[in-house]
Amino acid sequence: MSTAESPLRVDLALRGTAVLEQGVVPGALVLVHGERIRWAGPAEHAPAHEAARTLEHEGLILPGLVDLHCHGGGGASFPDSPGAEEMLTAILEHRRHGTTSLVASLVTADAATLRDRVAQLARLHRDGEIAAIHLEGPFLSEARRGAQNPAHLTGGDPDLVRELAEIAGGALATMTVAPETDRADEVIDALAVAGAVPSLGHSDGSSAEMTHAVERSRDALRRTRGRSPLPTATHLFNGMRPIHHRDPGPALAALDAASRGEMVVEAIADGVHLDPRTVAHVFSLAAEDCVVLVTDAMAAAGMADGRYRLGALDVTVQNQVATLTEGGAIAGGTAHLVDVLRHAVREAGVELVAAVRAASTVPARVLGLEDEIGALAAGRRADVLLVDAELRPVTVLRGGQQV
Repeated sequence: MSTAESPLRVDLALRGTAVLEQGVVPGALVLVHGERIRWAGPAEHAPAHEAARTLEHEGLILPGLVDLHCHGGGGASFPDSPGAEEMLTAILEHRRHGTTSLVASLVTADAATLRDRVAQLARLHRDGEIAAIHLEGPFLSEARRGAQNPAHLTGGDPDLVRELAEIAGGALATMTVAPETDRADEVIDALAVAGAVPSLGHSDGSSAEMTHAVERSRDALRRTRGRSPLPTATHLFNGMRPIHHRDPGPALAALDAASRGEMVVEAIADGVHLDPRTVAHVFSLAAEDCVVLVTDAMAAAGMADGRYRLGALDVTVQNQVATLTEGGAIAGGTAHLVDVLRHAVREAGVELVAAVRAASTVPARVLGLEDEIGALAAGRRADVLLVDAELRPVTVLRGGQQV
């Protein structure tokens, strides 16, 4: 037998029903060797191969999940942790539940604190522990600040953006900006030049202001040819002026942009932040691959009810709902991304493939990492989530290694 005809030697052969790029494939085969997927598709079309280990899975085989917006978990918080070791606790909490790529989110703070936390997260990025960094603030609306500390909210500061991006060393992927904030256009331009995606939200602005910010962001991203050509909306509806028929506000403008394929909107489909019907409407109205599921998780994810911190503010978690101890505003999520995915499918009625893509392929594309993560396809990192029939995690692989 010639070398060209020799069977493909792999470490692991996964058999079962898989959500692949072409959709749900019963009788699928995913071949893993080292850190990479060597082949994925219907088993009858697979190349000749020899596997060191074969695993038949009765549930679903999904790509590892990608969370674009996560503040913490396992009792640890990215905005509050003094060092990378404690931050790693939050990363591993979500990784064990299938989030194999995580964007660590900070909250509004003073400039010195932001510099320190970004530096810590940049080290974790260099070590391959996180996919990127997201800054939620400080250029946000005080009226729609949610659980953000009002003492440190400021108008736009493009110089601070450039400084934090330099400290991040290429790890800064997204930053939330209220479209109506002072110097928002300059902030948007600075983010695009730094290789980051403007994420529009925490806004009390008008429909016109959101539309302008979307157009400005698209133009800036087109010029710089960065991670993604599309801006995002930070947790659509949450932290935004409510819709009124005589004052539509920013949310409808963002959803309208998503319907035209001009924006990717985040949805926290955890049953707390959005009604299931709202989630269904968002998926129905947005263009294909223009919705991303996120957790907005804070330290209480995976933990018991009790008292926690988010930045400088106290948070009370009761019945797994996190709210500010003073004021009662929702203060992030307590779910893992697989829980959000399950709720979107089983409670909101979102089609399985669309929901899986919104928790894997679409966020990978926002990060500019679609050739590396976000799908079960040849050449991608071998990030795999095995779930049961109820979409609950059974086994997680990251880079071919069981978590």
